[in-house]
Amino acid sequence: MRICVILEGCYPYVTGGVSTWIHQYMKAMPQHEFVIWAIGADAKQQGQYKYELPENVVEIREIFLDEALRMPYLKGSYKFNEKELEALRECVNCGCPDWELLFQMYHDKKVSPIAFLMSQDFLEILTTICREEYPYTSFSDLFHTIRSMLLPLLYVIQSDVPKADVYHSIATGYAGILARLGSYVYNAPFIITEHGIYTREREEEIIRAKWVIPAFKRFWVRFFFMLSNGAYNKATAITSLFDKAREMQIEMGCEPDKCRYITNGIHFERFCNIPMKKENGYVDIGAVLRIAPIKDVKTMLYAFAELKSRISNVRLHICGPEDDEEYAQECYALKRQLGLGDEEVIFTGPVNVLEYMENFDFTLLTSISEGQPLAVLESFAAGRPCVVTDVGCCKQLIGGMTGDTLGQAGYCVPPMYKEAMADAMEFLCTHQRECFEMGMIGKERVERYFRHEDMINNYQQLYEEVMKQWQESDSV
Repeated sequence: MRICVILEGCYPYVTGGVSTWIHQYMKAMPQHEFVIWAIGADAKQQGQYKYELPENVVEIREIFLDEALRMPYLKGSYKFNEKELEALRECVNCGCPDWELLFQMYHDKKVSPIAFLMSQDFLEILTTICREEYPYTSFSDLFHTIRSMLLPLLYVIQSDVPKADVYHSIATGYAGILARLGSYVYNAPFIITEHGIYTREREEEIIRAKWVIPAFKRFWVRFFFMLSNGAYNKATAITSLFDKAREMQIEMGCEPDKCRYITNGIHFERFCNIPMKKENGYVDIGAVLRIAPIKDVKTMLYAFAELKSRISNVRLHICGPEDDEEYAQECYALKRQLGLGDEEVIFTGPVNVLEYMENFDFTLLTSISEGQPLAVLESFAAGRPCVVTDVGCCKQLIGGMTGDTLGQAGYCVPPMYKEAMADAMEFLCTHQRECFEMGMIGKERVERYFRHEDMINNYQQLYEEVMKQWQESDSV
């Protein structure tokens, strides 16, 4: 089977998280050919892979959203008919456009996106939006905001589509729309897998974003909901990582019969024999993450500073790459402001987790959004309990999914609540026996419920079911 995996903002340019997941996923299916269709933000990333691609990756296509800004303006005009204008009007309004009609225009006919965005038709649509929704907002700001939404979208729709038997998008957003485009072009099924709920994550980012004019934050959120709904509506199957995520997808319009959850899995054998940390006079806390706002490293630093005021012999190891350079610099500055020295908070950069895990007594994750984090599963497999925030599936990982009565493998606290984080860390620092016992519960939980081979078998079965369903519907 030839499988096209579609990724946005991660593999093969960024390490950790979803990137690690998809890399191991493809390696675990040597009987299939994989095509990588990667969407990046900046064309400077082209060819800058952080991974050696598996042998069964037979093709890679790269799309960079900033290249939309360099599209030439082609002279000549295209006369839109009324149905086409209605599809564009719905798209501009972030409603429910006819995606197949948009594909016909911008993929099949190669209509210039810039031609529409410079047209009288576009101007009239904007004028109506401005008059009805933004009467007290600058028309120029509205123009540039909506243009910056639509230009990358129409640009990616023009992409040449790699041929595959099935398209598998590892998110909704632009990746989900490309999966639907692949299905349209080659009459093939497409699957969506969400590790986090894309629209919720974008909503959280937009709310905090400094680059978005406050009046238009609601419009940007509508835009990302439109992309997700466009992917959900035609997907053959939709997966998530846990039951509550599936419920959220259904609330946002997914057909329940299409939705299922398949838990993450890790290579348990790689972590289960990592020795416990040798006594060195310190309690060492590990945080394996990308340094990015969504991981809320700042609250982590505040919580550790609070812990340090209570216990002197503690150290925090923050292990991972700078995913957001500006945010990383803010974190380094905050560390200094809190009076935390380089021997107390250690920013290691990327590490080999299998080797570095020996240094930890327990681990910490302070994210404001997660799915089912691999870092927690890896910590459990190595016998290290975790302090996590109550986002995504984290609470269920700590306390157990439905039917799991093993017990508590750490502590789950509200996001951005530094005092509660400090309290949980203090308990694990001062109760060595309980810390060890929680780590052993976590190890058994992963061994029973979160093994990589089980996850791969579930996806293999999904591919077979989807292909059979598609072939049967196509023959009717």
